[in-house]
Amino acid sequence: MRTKIFLIFLMFTAFVSFAQQDAQYTQYMYNTINVNPAYAGSRGAMSIFALHRTQWVGLDGAPVTNVASINTPLNDSNLGLGVTFINDKIGPTNENTISADLSYTIPTSENYKLSFGMKATANLFNLDMTKLNPVDAFPLDPSMQNIKNEFSPNIGAGLYLHSDKAYIGFSIPNFIESNRYDDNEVAIFKEKINYYLMAGYVFDLSSEVKFKPAVLSKMVVGAPLQLDISGNFMFSEKFTIGLAYRWSAALSAMVGFQVSDGMYIGYGYDRETTKLNNYNSGSHEIFLRYEIFKNNDKITTPRFF
Repeated sequence: MRTKIFLIFLMFTAFVSFAQQDAQYTQYMYNTINVNPAYAGSRGAMSIFALHRTQWVGLDGAPVTNVASINTPLNDSNLGLGVTFINDKIGPTNENTISADLSYTIPTSENYKLSFGMKATANLFNLDMTKLNPVDAFPLDPSMQNIKNEFSPNIGAGLYLHSDKAYIGFSIPNFIESNRYDDNEVAIFKEKINYYLMAGYVFDLSSEVKFKPAVLSKMVVGAPLQLDISGNFMFSEKFTIGLAYRWSAALSAMVGFQVSDGMYIGYGYDRETTKLNNYNSGSHEIFLRYEIFKNNDKITTPRFF
């Protein structure tokens, strides 16, 4: 009962006072296309990706996110193409989003390339207000109504400068702010513009060990700055292990394994560093990436990004 009451308070606070943010990922470095369309095709192979994230386990109505995507370079051109589907459930809300990404890449030096990307998105939003009233402590306003399959389009863009060792990117996945309204035209749910800045570099510590520090910052008007700092070690180009810290939010552990030339699996665990830690047992994230290389070729060494 205490958990349900806390969740209802959390949900109403989010709906009335704050901006809705995009779903967050601990292992964003493997899911970059979700936030930056310029990433499409940058790995030089057809990359198929699937992720499941269960956040704040033990807290009723906590976020559950599923992602499926595919991106690939187009023949021998400078173009890349990607498609992503996301299902994001948070308490009474259920969102289905499909995005198409198009990138264009130009060489800027012997080692670096600069990619420009555009994203087109279609979103279906559902809100079931009855899920916010499991107890009598917080009765619903009768004027607040359910929302079913409310459609909203969006567009975004990004830049991605990268080599085999480093990357830096800036993106705005959604330029259009979306408001959800009840019958009295009062906004009860807002999707604000999210700004992303990311960077990472791979250090060769030895012939068998690589280390990659990385940072991702997310800025949203009306919400605190989110900063993710991570460090991953790769051993023998097969096994990856690392830690991450989400500023004033969570500490994370990550592990991954290159099963074959094309298949990579990864797992991440988050533990809250805030008072929310008292209401859940952490967050779990697992993903699978499978890549199809042109003409049975493969990238020389596995990459962190």
